[in-house]
Amino acid sequence: MITRERVEDVLNRVRPMIQADGGDVELISVEDRGATIRMTGNCVGCPSAQMTLHFGIEAALRDEIPEFERLSVAN
Repeated sequence: MITRERVEDVLNRVRPMIQADGGDVELISVEDRGATIRMTGNCVGCPSAQMTLHFGIEAALRDEIPEFERLSVAN
């Protein structure tokens, strides 16, 4: 089961790498088999944000939570 706590645990593991570049990630919601996050700080408008989102955050969530399917981004 995907819970807010499980998603937060994964985000807390990847967060230091994002914060090292002046950004951060905020968990907005967890529903069904996915989650919605908001990128903040230097991540907003950064050309590499999409890569960080999909190859960093989403990959970590899928690795740690096998039933995880989708990651959405709130504005």
